[in-house]
Amino acid sequence: QVQLVESGGGLVQAGGSLRLSCVASGSIFSVNVMGWYRQAPGNERELVATITSGGTTNYADSVKGRFTISRDNSKNTVYLQMSSLKPEDTAVYYCNLDQRRFRSYNYWGQGTQVTVSS
Repeated sequence: QVQLVESGGGLVQAGGSLRLSCVASGSIFSVNVMGWYRQAPGNERELVATITSGGTTNYADSVKGRFTISRDNSKNTVYLQMSSLKPEDTAVYYCNLDQRRFRSYNYWGQGTQVTVSS
């Protein structure tokens, strides 16, 4: 089993910055993909960014150039540095871990609220 614990959410003014962290613990494979997703009220959960254990990144078009995903494999931790925040970035941000060994194992954190005021 795997547990994901997010931290770093909060309230920030438009144009500001926040850094989210997610620590994974438990049975973690050396090859995996960690990522951040978000869900605003009334909307479906959407991809924000992902990063493989090898460091390959992928971003939603809406956050390219503003958000940076990174990870520390030695600490099983993924980060999301968010800059130039906009009110439309307001959402609950969820950490995700996907790993595969004969089948897919997919895990979610409990979520952390990010609120951007105008």
